Amino acid sequence: MADDTRQKSEGRRLFLRKVGLVAGVGFVGAAITPALAKSKSSDTSGDVAVMQGALALEHEGIAAYELAGGSGLLKPPTLKLALLFQGHHKQHRDALAALIKKAGGTPVGPKTNAEYTKELNIGALKTEGDVVALATKLELGATNAYTGQVAALQDHQLAHLFTQLATDETVHWTTLNNAAGTPIPEKAFLFG
Repeated sequence: MADDTRQKSEGRRLFLRKVGLVAGVGFVGAAITPALAKSKSSDTSGDVAVMQGALALEHEGIAAYELAGGSGLLKPPTLKLALLFQGHHKQHRDALAALIKKAGGTPVGPKTNAEYTKELNIGALKTEGDVVALATKLELGATNAYTGQVAALQDHQLAHLFTQLATDETVHWTTLNNAAGTPIPEKAFLFG
């Protein structure tokens, strides 16, 4: 299970690199629309591509929590946490979609639950620990993706948003890592 989960995480990172993502997703709320409006960059096409990749990542996170939550494997406190994190991802999704629309793009839509079930190998999850391990890997992948992309963004306000997104993902990863009883790595520079 660990090797399969690692492969899924690595595959996700490769996907993100292919679409130009190596940064993180998070939520800024009402400050997002003004952030794009204040942009000093006239060419936001690169930023829109980055946001599209981030939006695809958020769709995946929402689906992963939905599928895991519906698996019957989670105890009530863990399910409550999963739903909280899913709510964060929905806010991230909405914020990114609004920015993509404001920039003149059409937000990428989610895949089907069947596609996510196959891609994330949801059928292999047999215990709550398996679900937490998968969620932890996905959150780590998102944190690394967002962290890495910040420098590539043209709009400095959008870069700030991505640091906020990466921070949300880091909180998710840390919480899940702690719940799994996994010690914090001794080596610094955990993300990016």
